[in-house]
Amino acid sequence: MRKFVFLMSIFFAVSSFITLGTAHADWAHRFVVNDGKSYIVSDTQVESTQIGAKIGKVTSYSDEEGTYSGNFSNVYPKGTEYYAIKEISINEAIAIKQDDGSFIKAAYGSEYEGKAINLKTVLFYIGGLFLLIIVFMLVKNNWKRKRG
Repeated sequence: MRKFVFLMSIFFAVSSFITLGTAHADWAHRFVVNDGKSYIVSDTQVESTQIGAKIGKVTSYSDEEGTYSGNFSNVYPKGTEYYAIKEISINEAIAIKQDDGSFIKAAYGSEYEGKAINLKTVLFYIGGLFLLIIVFMLVKNNWKRKRG
């Protein structure tokens, strides 16, 4: 019986640790970040004749909730290019190049305060360390019981 409880404790600890890191985001908008500015992606097409100079590209993608650094997107993969729209300030909107070569408009939303490490990540690793300590203590205690 003790062995069963011990094994179940380890299983619970490991499965809890794994599920802590797999929560996915439920962001209110599809967005991209360019040069510290967040843009909300629309469904508005931009004619190729209105496309100006390339201004950046996605350097980091994730669908997991958090705060990220660089030119981040929660919808577009790494490498997706951003362009200026002629006669519109990049403080108002930019164009995003789609896989098929068309362009879609993204309107300026706000400044984006990206960070390389966020609170969720720190809590995830602290929780994981705590669970590992518990498992170690259980194994050590079980080993001592068996020895005598």
